[in-house]
Amino acid sequence: MVDAVRDGRPGAREAAPEVVVAEDVAGAGLDDLGRRWTVVTDVDAWSDAGRLGQLLGGARALVVRNRTQVTGEVLTCAPALEVVARAGVGLDNIDMAAADGRGVVVVAAMGANAQSVGEHALALALALARDVGGHDRRARKGEWERAAGTEMAGRTWAVLGLGATGRATARLAAAVGMSVVGHDPFLPADAALDGVPVERLDTLEATLGRADVVSLHLAASDRTKNLVDDAFLAALRPGAYLVNVARGELVDEDALLAALEAGSLGGAALDVRAVEPPDDARLSAHPRVLSTPHVAGITGAAQARVVEMIAADVARVLAGHDAVHAVGRHRRPALTGAAG
Repeated sequence: MVDAVRDGRPGAREAAPEVVVAEDVAGAGLDDLGRRWTVVTDVDAWSDAGRLGQLLGGARALVVRNRTQVTGEVLTCAPALEVVARAGVGLDNIDMAAADGRGVVVVAAMGANAQSVGEHALALALALARDVGGHDRRARKGEWERAAGTEMAGRTWAVLGLGATGRATARLAAAVGMSVVGHDPFLPADAALDGVPVERLDTLEATLGRADVVSLHLAASDRTKNLVDDAFLAALRPGAYLVNVARGELVDEDALLAALEAGSLGGAALDVRAVEPPDDARLSAHPRVLSTPHVAGITGAAQARVVEMIAADVARVLAGHDAVHAVGRHRRPALTGAAG
């Protein structure tokens, strides 16, 4: 069902959509787009390829989160498409090669939710260290077990991935008195870290060997799939905590469960899972696992920044200007006959 149509132009009626929003993305930025172009929001379009293809028939822009699979086939259904806007940072649901090949601009809100992700990562780690989940469950049953927790000041936080969310997390971990080390095999060795208080290490093994907490901030790819495996977990300090606010595909969940059962891992906090929602309850039910439903980057402030950023770039592209936050080959559309 089409949930909303925004077209604030005088005399606009039942026009074919120029901007299609295929998931639950809303905000003032999209309202502004609706005053210049016809914006149609269908929050379930991502789940029905035929329905999405029909909506995209004459559309010039597509706005998605992480559920819509923007494949080459989808792009073929949208011959007039000029820009795909990702309300978030991960690009694993977008066929970038296909978009580049068709001359479609891809924009993403890189960095817009970094502070929110960092705060969530810190909150999860602190909750593990003080067994907030366990204390809450027991106290609700009338139990009053005053077990000692773990103080984080003076310990070491390892950040894997030194992009915007990793840097935000590093700043927050340092602010509570932790030493911070980091590793990012995809970031050039001479890349500036903008004053982030992190000691950058050359190898994953060296980084894990220092970690009392390790947080994941890497994209999902063939190189990072199941990065957290038996060897990864064995390289951590005994009793370390794992925090995943990146992608579920980074973690071999069987290996994680085995490490928890063996007692070598102090606990795990998982905002993302390989399958969402998870179809295997073993991790979710484990007493030393905290689970949140992929909400690390979802705060009111972050979502407002995300929508403002991508909507502004959609407006730029549709008006014939370069996108500011392009993440693909093109900053303006290269399609034959594209408006501009």
